[in-house]
Amino acid sequence: MDLSSQNLRVLRQVAESGSFTAAAAHLGYTQSAISRQAVALERTAGTALFERRSDGVRLTPAGLTLLRHARTILDSVAAAESELTGPNARTERVRLGTFLSAGAMLLPAALTRLAATDPRITVTTREGTTPGLARALRAGSLDLAVLSSRPPHRAPDSESPRLHTETIEDTELLVAAAATGRFAGRSAVHLDELTEADWIATPSSSTEPLLGVWPGLPGRPRITHSARDWLTKLHLVAAGFGLTTVPFRMAAALPPGVILLRVDGAPREIRRVLLARPPGRPSAAITAVSRAIAP
Repeated sequence: MDLSSQNLRVLRQVAESGSFTAAAAHLGYTQSAISRQAVALERTAGTALFERRSDGVRLTPAGLTLLRHARTILDSVAAAESELTGPNARTERVRLGTFLSAGAMLLPAALTRLAATDPRITVTTREGTTPGLARALRAGSLDLAVLSSRPPHRAPDSESPRLHTETIEDTELLVAAAATGRFAGRSAVHLDELTEADWIATPSSSTEPLLGVWPGLPGRPRITHSARDWLTKLHLVAAGFGLTTVPFRMAAALPPGVILLRVDGAPREIRRVLLARPPGRPSAAITAVSRAIAP
């Protein structure tokens, strides 16, 4: 097969993004250009590589086989580019993904530990949702990812072999409210009091979870503000424009004017924080970063 590195990058990005449209936005192409490259790649391979579904695009078994080889090829190209830079050749790079609140919870302390023990390792980070980060691990565009899991704590995805995961910690989900508002001076709120509340949530899609609204809330939640940035969400809370959910681990990072409330009348919501990597033996650099995150 005559495969170009660009075609392999398209394959990897579609696998990670879950759609031609999202892959096009990431790579800087039009959606039609990505679709044409996908068709050309299938023609070259002589088999269907993409399963086009109503909720997005998934790779076929043949596509997953080609993706496995594409990761090796693209990693080799990246290694060659790194060696050609000269002095930076001795620096090892680890690509780390984190779910949207894990940065404030874990990153500063982990990177400080790593700088003290393994200064030769450079960590690059990106945020995403747990499903998106799992796809990125499978696609080979991330080496490690900090993921969030809710009971019954199933595997991050359904592909085989499974991603390697280890538990960092369990943390309780709470509700963030304004310190001077309706819930001032309280440490708990009943579930019934949340049914008519205004919520500040993270944007979601058919394949991504809704973050920021109390799970299992009766009826349809009233979402008045939508934001991915945690600082934006929490400052909106402090100003009295709505509620959002926050893991207890983030208590130390709250801005002034925000309090955390337990929810009575509902089961405790426990979120498990996981460190995940692709199956197989990790490199020494990945092991070092893992140790810094989960000492």
